[in-house]
Amino acid sequence: MEKETRDKLIALKQSVISDLHNIDVDSYKLGKADERLNVYIKGCINNPDAHNLYELLAVRRFFSFLDKYEFRIKEVKKFVTFYERLKFSGTKGKTRYKLTPIQVFQFSNILAFYKPGTNKRLIREALLFVPRKFSKTTSVASLSINDLLFGDANAQTYVAANSYNQAKVCFDEIRNILKSLDPKFRHFKINREIIYNRIKGKTSFARCLASNPDKLDGLNASMVIVDEYSQADSAALKNVLTSSMGARLNPLTVVITTASDKETAPFVEMLKMYKAILRGEIENDSIFAHIFEPDIDDEEGDPATWRKVQPHMGITVYEDFYIDAYQKALYSAPDALEFRTKLLNVFAVDSTTKWIEAKQIEERFKGIRIENIGTYPLTMAAVDLSVRDDFSTVTYNIYSKESGSFHSYTDYYFPKGALKDHPNRELYEGWAEAGYLILCDGDIIDYQQIVNDILSRAKYLQIMGIGYDPYKSAEFVNLLSYSVGSASEYIKPVKQTYGTFTSPIESFELALYRNKLTFDPNPITPYCFSNAVLDEDRNMNKKPVKKTHNAKIDSTITNLMTFHLFNNYTE
Repeated sequence: MEKETRDKLIALKQSVISDLHNIDVDSYKLGKADERLNVYIKGCINNPDAHNLYELLAVRRFFSFLDKYEFRIKEVKKFVTFYERLKFSGTKGKTRYKLTPIQVFQFSNILAFYKPGTNKRLIREALLFVPRKFSKTTSVASLSINDLLFGDANAQTYVAANSYNQAKVCFDEIRNILKSLDPKFRHFKINREIIYNRIKGKTSFARCLASNPDKLDGLNASMVIVDEYSQADSAALKNVLTSSMGARLNPLTVVITTASDKETAPFVEMLKMYKAILRGEIENDSIFAHIFEPDIDDEEGDPATWRKVQPHMGITVYEDFYIDAYQKALYSAPDALEFRTKLLNVFAVDSTTKWIEAKQIEERFKGIRIENIGTYPLTMAAVDLSVRDDFSTVTYNIYSKESGSFHSYTDYYFPKGALKDHPNRELYEGWAEAGYLILCDGDIIDYQQIVNDILSRAKYLQIMGIGYDPYKSAEFVNLLSYSVGSASEYIKPVKQTYGTFTSPIESFELALYRNKLTFDPNPITPYCFSNAVLDEDRNMNKKPVKKTHNAKIDSTITNLMTFHLFNNYTE
């Protein structure tokens, strides 16, 4: 993003915050509709840093609508009562749920604003752009049931998606809710893809769609739910449905979606337009948009960013889920893409690029026996630890003051007992027989053996820092700290974030391309580098990650960790 655009968005957020602080929220008496409106709105105003620009813009827009249009408290109360009587699918079976404050805000915007002096609802199209696990599909199913029961006598509600399976997720929730309401099927005829309302005087129905729009005609839609629209390659199905709504007094189209890797999908242009509406650049009061994404400078690994993007953290999804997903994203390109699109809710594509080839490492092989160096050179070490079915690596990066060059030496460890059933058994056994891979007795990595080897290396190397991943190294750090005693200050945590690795990557590349970096001739090292691709996050920080889930890049990481230690070393 260009600096000018970035600065404008930052300035706009500050302006919105100022506007919100000047609103006398209590004077609007929102508690008469539902006190949860006050809870959500005051939460945004009192802690704006926890909410993104477009969420705050939606709150400001809400107050502008209160000043311009009729806000029907009765409609809020009616829908809240209705919703909280429905039984939704849940981890404990069919369950009634209380609306969260943010959901009360969403449904109040969609259903309660009317044009003064009429029975015409203001909002015709709504967008809920939220991350996975928000419970968007489940909750929006209630709107379809509301239309079936209380909408036009001949209401037609459609659930559409890019695929049949996706459309069925929402539609099956509608079916299950209605089965709970009408277990003897006296009032509804519930089929696989269509539900008929059999209540006297009603001819309404709900239908599941994911078909070729050319085959659809004679539609008279009153309510349309478009699920995961970011995955759609064409707007044709949505357009066919919405263009059939002309005869309806209060038609409603609700798009619910999470971001994807399809940056040319029709939803992308729709999202741009809705953002422009929220910014006040386009006038269209028939739109409600609730957009959850990081702000411009938010770090993708910051839990505060996760909570900003996922307002139902701790309700429909736990932070542990985000922590685990982020840890996977730090090491794997496919997992990084999934994390960004589905949990951060930002459009992203595979941003990985080819980085260091195996031959570039092999061309810099240099056999040096550590015990023969003799000069006790300044060294940084780094460890990447596993438990059972992966390498554990220790890289020693040895610096020569005389030549201003680095020599990288890596020890690789693997549990002997895990070899038998390992898919790379033949390769690993060959490395072990040739002396490139150290096998630990037993089925798990022997951390004490690694500690002992580090202490042995320290007889010949002036190790001024030992880097480790703070996420998964507690036992090893305790063993090492106990062994070195007062020297434990040299044991340094190195976070595995993109921001941490950006500078070491530059230092590594400078040393490599200036031929100031050599490597011990161990074939596992070029193997690891060849499995790594360079990924870039939304703030242009970089880190090597696995090409595929099962690729091994351990020594790629430990080499860079040693450069991080050098970059932050002070004598």
